[in-house]
Amino acid sequence: MFHEAVPWEVEKLCFEYDTEPYYQALDFKVKNYASTAGIEVFSPVSHTLFNPTDIIQKNGGRPPLSYQSFVKLAGQPSSPLSHTLSSLPLVGDVGSCVISEVPTIKELGYVDIGQDECSPFRGGESEALKRLNEIKNDKEWVATFEKPKGNPSAFLRPATTVLSPYLKFGCISCRFFYQCLQDVYKNVKRHTSPPVSLLGQLLWRDFFYTVAFGTPNFDQMRGNRICKQIPWNDDDELLTAWRDARTGYPWIDAIMVQLRKWGWMHHLARHSVACFLTRGDLFVHWEKGRDVFERLLIDSDWAINNGNWLWLSCSSFFYQYNRIYSPISFGKKYDPNGDYIRHFLPILKDMPREYIYEPWTAPLSIQTKAKCIIGRDYPKPVVLHDSASKECRRKMAEAYALNKDSNGMVSEEDIRNLRRKLKEDPEQEAKNKRIR
Repeated sequence: MFHEAVPWEVEKLCFEYDTEPYYQALDFKVKNYASTAGIEVFSPVSHTLFNPTDIIQKNGGRPPLSYQSFVKLAGQPSSPLSHTLSSLPLVGDVGSCVISEVPTIKELGYVDIGQDECSPFRGGESEALKRLNEIKNDKEWVATFEKPKGNPSAFLRPATTVLSPYLKFGCISCRFFYQCLQDVYKNVKRHTSPPVSLLGQLLWRDFFYTVAFGTPNFDQMRGNRICKQIPWNDDDELLTAWRDARTGYPWIDAIMVQLRKWGWMHHLARHSVACFLTRGDLFVHWEKGRDVFERLLIDSDWAINNGNWLWLSCSSFFYQYNRIYSPISFGKKYDPNGDYIRHFLPILKDMPREYIYEPWTAPLSIQTKAKCIIGRDYPKPVVLHDSASKECRRKMAEAYALNKDSNGMVSEEDIRNLRRKLKEDPEQEAKNKRIR
């Protein structure tokens, strides 16, 4: 139910609370009432390309846990409806019922927060179809699209479709999008293929939906059979610094500012900040980061959000924990001048390009000239990346060994003992160095 020309802010308010059980109960009552009255009820699965139940049945009652196995099971999706309606039918006699308008943010009890920059993406089906048509018309871009390539620092013209919010809210049909891509592919000489193509991204979406549907406790570590049990730090100060864009790493902080202001950022930018929070630098629980994304993303989707956090924290799906996104060099590779940082962190707009990703290394005279003193106007790094990432790798190795030795049956006591051991080891190592 996404109303035309309504800001994303209003739509997000409707999804701040878990209303799914309420609507499921309401659906059940409506179906029961209709059946009792002799009315046929047709409830198609239309938010995904495939019915997750069918995929799971084909796989012996369990969801496939790899993209490749999912694609083999899935086959081809059903075609979208062959006809469209130019307008909705007129509302008939509603009797004494009052037809309500979509409430404003003020009517919902929210005051104007005076934000200096809001999301540039407007909602509604018309906006979604307009964006889709622009994409279809650029056949070369569609044909050569290849994830994970793309510039995460491109914000004036994002390097992706930005259709994810419209798919999430049902403003556009995933099957219609799939069909449009197939039509483009038929009219070009060559094109990329799944899993990296645009069509492949729709299949990734269904993959996560299917795994989430068939995995109890998919949104948490404990009780989740496909999730590695890892003794994450419980450090609210580090979490707050990350959430509030105060880590002292401009690339990370700029991304988090874009998230708060726009409710969206490029997928590689999401990878950077998720890795930094979890296995890369801060070693904070992925569930904490997931909650922040859930609250702020305009395309926040339960299955995909949880699936990506499981992936990026190396808790499931992806296990190469030694591969870490650098909070310095990764962004610099795409945007050496730091234009992205200068836009979202204007306090650093006058910092010379050689220091824009590491402003704490700038001499005090340079900081003064740039009107940004590190530690006063912009924070010092909350951790040192080289040593923090090394420590994270050590902790991940210990956690993986525990999961392997326990055959996946890790108890809460095991986690507590490992957390205690990981805390004691660095202290003992420091003592040994002093003795030597």
